[in-house]
Amino acid sequence: MSRRVKYFSPSLDELVEEDNVVRAIKAYVDTLDIFKLNIKTKRSLIKDVQPAFHPKLLLKIYIYGYLNKIRSSRKLELEINRNIEMMWLTQGLRPSYKTIANFRKNNPKALQIIFKEFSILLKNLKLITGDLVAVDGAFLRANASKNTLIMRNTVKKDIAKIDEDIKNYMTILETLDKEDANTTNLKISKEGTKNKCCVRKICYYKDNK
Repeated sequence: MSRRVKYFSPSLDELVEEDNVVRAIKAYVDTLDIFKLNIKTKRSLIKDVQPAFHPKLLLKIYIYGYLNKIRSSRKLELEINRNIEMMWLTQGLRPSYKTIANFRKNNPKALQIIFKEFSILLKNLKLITGDLVAVDGAFLRANASKNTLIMRNTVKKDIAKIDEDIKNYMTILETLDKEDANTTNLKISKEGTKNKCCVRKICYYKDNK
């Protein structure tokens, strides 16, 4: 009698190590007060009939993108669909690049504040070096509440470097998103012109038949 061996695919949670920085991103964003950050969340801000996603989901996506230098909304969308860390972070939710881009356009100041705060927390808590084996929400809340003190203790040149990096990243995002939008509009325009030409040819054929 043959024995059947069953193989079980590991879950996303098993594929993401306990000291992976995405766990810190999730724990950090979960502590944020969306209203204090003045983040725009109205459904009316989501254009092109894109479904509304919770702003914390989009914040997690952008923090991951900032840390990994993912430089456009289209590339962020691509990573959401193929990157295990992003899949874990988004829990299978898949906002489109338009939704991602619109969120940035409507909340640039909030994103800059969050990028800066999280970068300083990482630097001071040494999460990037893996010195902390795991980060839970309670630990991060306790440290996030000390952020003012952390800011004071952070060397000015380090803060200046972080500010410059954030400014450059936001500029690149805006530039590449505009280029993507222009390329998309150009394709739509060409397709529209092509369709009009086809209609004219059909009409001409019918009139001269």
